[in-house]
Amino acid sequence: MNQDILKGHWKQFKGQVKQKWGELTDDELDQIDGQRDQLIGKIQERYGRTRDEVKREVDEFLEDNRPVQP
Repeated sequence: MNQDILKGHWKQFKGQVKQKWGELTDDELDQIDGQRDQLIGKIQERYGRTRDEVKREVDEFLEDNRPVQP
């Protein structure tokens, strides 16, 4: 997913991200503000997993939750 799309739809994604990775706080999600690398880093830090694992999981999540383009 294009970084611009993630950034542009971040408010829609925040709830879904919070549901999937519930240990992330609302403040952290506000700080991430649609930045894919920051999201990956926070998940990695919070859940203690490798960057490659988290990157793959985030990419799958974003692909599965891609916003419908008109």
